[in-house]
Amino acid sequence: MLPITNAISATVPALTSLASSGGPQPMLPTASQAVGPAPFADLLTDAVGQVNQLKDQADVAVTGLMSGTGVDVHQAMIATQKASMAFELTLAVRNKAVQAYQSVIGMQF
Repeated sequence: MLPITNAISATVPALTSLASSGGPQPMLPTASQAVGPAPFADLLTDAVGQVNQLKDQADVAVTGLMSGTGVDVHQAMIATQKASMAFELTLAVRNKAVQAYQSVIGMQF
């Protein structure tokens, strides 16, 4: 299970940096990864916070588009798609975590 959480913890920052910068970023280990693995709850909290930030950016872009304050249609669509994809990824991770929990609960010792 540890390699899966490491893969998820390495993927979430990469997707976030990709979404925020518009281009791929190299996946270099950070100081927090070098010291030791972060608690899974902290990783999920950070990921949900980043998804919320993307949703807020999409809301601002759509509001700017509707009010005519200089936001282009393509900028609003890109922001909404980023938020949608981040939410779908978070939902998929949540579903896998629930599935793993149910699998562990169903084990007989």
